[in-house]
Amino acid sequence: MTIARLLVVDDDTDMRDMLTDFLRRSGFFVLPAATRSEIRAHLTAGRIDLILLDVMLGDESGVEICAELRREHEMPIILVSALSADHQRMAGYEVGADDYIAKPFNPRLLLARVRAVLGRARRTPSLVYRRSTERYRFGGWLYDGKRDEVTSPAGFQVTLSRRETQLLKVLLANPHIPLTREEIAASLDMHAEDGAEEAETSGRAIDVLVGRLRSKIERDPKVPDLLKTLRGTGYVLATDVTAEEA
Repeated sequence: MTIARLLVVDDDTDMRDMLTDFLRRSGFFVLPAATRSEIRAHLTAGRIDLILLDVMLGDESGVEICAELRREHEMPIILVSALSADHQRMAGYEVGADDYIAKPFNPRLLLARVRAVLGRARRTPSLVYRRSTERYRFGGWLYDGKRDEVTSPAGFQVTLSRRETQLLKVLLANPHIPLTREEIAASLDMHAEDGAEEAETSGRAIDVLVGRLRSKIERDPKVPDLLKTLRGTGYVLATDVTAEEA
């Protein structure tokens, strides 16, 4: 089972340390941050599954940061704030927050909300690549989410199956980020669809699916340049991805 990676963002040292310690003891991998630049550094360094973001960060606005992150990333964001009026909550939801928790709060309530948001994200594959109407350029290829078309560097279209397309979308949403077979299976909702198979069986299914996608987008599927295997981990899309409005 993959341990969820959380980012706790708060400029109050005591609150940040308390939340970080509590969530670590609750079984999560937790990283602390206090500023916009620290958030971006963590996002560049590795996978983040959920962000707990304080609304008031000194001179910076957590709501504005949430809006920026939502334009670029797909992980769930929970806003935390002492501001709890309806219009303040709505401001958070309007910029893409997945939940809004008012201070002071019971840590156990916060834990329940974190688990609920993570659960929704895992059960809903579209959350991972919900910007499905965009065009993605990667390694000379073009994926048009609106038309659901894949075009090779030479300009000809390649037909992908539904599963192959779903896998490609997950990879395009996570370039340069190592993904385990279990994470990919969860994003594709393979456990639910295949009758809650054992992880080993789903892992083999992911290997087969990756092989099929490689046969269509790699120059040499046996020596892939784009979709690479990370021994002991899983797979990674080893190329930059540029998203643009279709």
